Amino acid sequence: MTQRLNPFTASPNGVTALRGVEKYIHTCGLDQKLLLLVKIRASQINGCAYCLHMHTEEARKLGESEARLYLLDAWHESELYSARERAALAWAESLTNIGATHAPDAVYDEVRRQFSEKEVADLSIAIAMINAWNRLSIGARSAHPADHAKAA
Repeated sequence: MTQRLNPFTASPNGVTALRGVEKYIHTCGLDQKLLLLVKIRASQINGCAYCLHMHTEEARKLGESEARLYLLDAWHESELYSARERAALAWAESLTNIGATHAPDAVYDEVRRQFSEKEVADLSIAIAMINAWNRLSIGARSAHPADHAKAA
């Protein structure tokens, strides 16, 4: 695939604004490993190779296990994820697939049992951001490092 554009050079101010939100998410108090699981799951749903590559690498650096990364797509069927992680992943799936799910009350009720109102708001912002990044990367046809290595 040929990259269509480079959003970082085409719209540096826009990307800087997105990075500002990312900086907030990084300091909002939510566990970074949890946030990475959510980012990876949304990126799986959206099919964003660039973001999957980036966030799985980050997760590994924070000590995330290969088993949990490999089974993330089937988290519903695995006991490797805590109740808090499961609620966050269900919320991430619901918001990522918003057109089909409309964020059902049952999913919201479960995420609220596990997270404070502020945490749900911050988690929702993080989910919105990864979906924005996925759309930007997919639309631009951003190549992940493995694609660059193959091309070389």
